[in-house]
Amino acid sequence: MIDLHSHILPGLDDGSTALSVSFEMARRYVDIGVECVACTPHILPGLYNNSGTQIRLAVDALQDRLDQEGIALRLTTGADNHIAPDFVEGLRSGHLLSLGNSRYVLVEPPHHVAPTRLEDFFFEIILADYVPILTHPERLTWIEEKYALMRRLAERGVWMQITSGSLLGKFGRRPRYWAERMLAEGLVHILASDAHDNARRRPDLLKGRIAAEKIVGVEEAASLVASRPKDVLCNKLAKGSVALRGLACGDGRWGSGTDVQGHIYTNRGNFAQRLRRFFVQ
Repeated sequence: MIDLHSHILPGLDDGSTALSVSFEMARRYVDIGVECVACTPHILPGLYNNSGTQIRLAVDALQDRLDQEGIALRLTTGADNHIAPDFVEGLRSGHLLSLGNSRYVLVEPPHHVAPTRLEDFFFEIILADYVPILTHPERLTWIEEKYALMRRLAERGVWMQITSGSLLGKFGRRPRYWAERMLAEGLVHILASDAHDNARRRPDLLKGRIAAEKIVGVEEAASLVASRPKDVLCNKLAKGSVALRGLACGDGRWGSGTDVQGHIYTNRGNFAQRLRRFFVQ
């Protein structure tokens, strides 16, 4: 398995508080069958003032220590990037981070307040040739009033990542309901642990996978934690993942398993107009 959302890096945010905690988390990952983890600390100006450069150095340092300890876990870069007005520029400059240098990027919305013009925000990310992955929508306090919007975003190319702990009831009945509903309705692309420590919010991807199997079956549950995350880190477009494929400019290059990079810029002006009409209605 591959976990694309983890706060395993020590001392950068509200996740691991020390190297010893990161070691405990890494050993548990290995024990439950996770081979690769994307290190995704928060980037939230004013609270967690992390940067892409800082995160890359921290990932390299932790990987070196894991290797020294003989812990067979591979790390890759990423961030839990909070919504910001200059989001695309932050990605292009390297201040914000995509997952493993791919075109897939975690996007964290405000937890208690629904952002205005959210469709426009995601439209700009997609137009810039990234695939946004909205983190833990099932845990947002405003999902009830905006669930139709979530469904619309998923249909138009925004990936959805739910938390394994939500399926296990760790965040209460309400997030569990929305996680199960989104799975049942086929809106979920990625299941991740969003682990913060080895106690209260420990790596629990295996238990989440087993819970998902009861809703979507063994094959799709495996896709949520293995084949689809692998496609992400390989920068490939997974089959059936982007509803905007039909809008590409007739060259067929948005097909299954092809590289995302560069495709969206074909006949950019005309495509951008058609994309906006489709995405923002």
